[in-house]
Amino acid sequence: MSTDRPLLGAIEAGGTKFVLGVGFCSGEIIEQRQIATRDPETTLAETIAFFRAHPGLAAVGIGSFGPLERVVGHPRWGHILATPKPGWSDCDLAGTVARALAVPVAFDTDVNAAALAEARTGAAQDSAVSVYVTIGTGIGGGVIADGRIVGGKGHPELGHMRPRRGADDTDFAGVCPFHGDCLEGLASGPAIIARWGQSLSHLATDHPAHGIIAGYLAEMCNTLRAALAPDAIVLGGGVMGTPGLFERIVATAHGTDGGYFALSAAQVIRRPALAPVSGLAGAFELAADLL
Repeated sequence: MSTDRPLLGAIEAGGTKFVLGVGFCSGEIIEQRQIATRDPETTLAETIAFFRAHPGLAAVGIGSFGPLERVVGHPRWGHILATPKPGWSDCDLAGTVARALAVPVAFDTDVNAAALAEARTGAAQDSAVSVYVTIGTGIGGGVIADGRIVGGKGHPELGHMRPRRGADDTDFAGVCPFHGDCLEGLASGPAIIARWGQSLSHLATDHPAHGIIAGYLAEMCNTLRAALAPDAIVLGGGVMGTPGLFERIVATAHGTDGGYFALSAAQVIRRPALAPVSGLAGAFELAADLL
């Protein structure tokens, strides 16, 4: 293998499935596989076996569900922290992979990985500052500035900001076990099902849920615009697959921003370009940054 074309491994580690890939910095994927997320021992053994079938890896990048310890040098770097996923709390995910394969490993959140990929090669590649938000089982976000992930000792938790409740929308307490009616507690997939009995995409197009959810997500976008002045806010995740939701969010953000920002809502709020593999693409970017 040529040293100027190193072989990389990538892992998008989700609570339901692990997506594994081997390929090159150019984005060329040689092999990709999806496995079910079971207990750590079983899941990581299958993951390691996949990569051992591709000798010569130069590095592996992991974008993982969390919460997790992403700070290099921290004693618990590479670990999943206290998670509701049974058996995974305190799992040394990155360390297990690094020791088994004897290669450098990069480790970050799955949403930070997706944000990095969309910023470098996807929908936000023209942006100095961008945000990627996934709206699905949870709501999470990653911030990229000048091609690098923004974060301190932790990582952004955009889903746990508290939106302003509408005067006619105060009955639902929200489903977040920590904050109740934070954004994730109100607008995530489980919140929608808990409130209306089915996913947003299965509710009639004239159901009030569509306007309520679009309103909360539009408020999130305008809050991000005020706080970070991003050139792009990329909205991904399963809930965003609802027909018409993206357009409602843009229209609502535009209608409530008072014309205050330098860029319009339509310029800033974007669909992902790399879906459904934004996270895996980001894991490759994490690995490439180690070289």
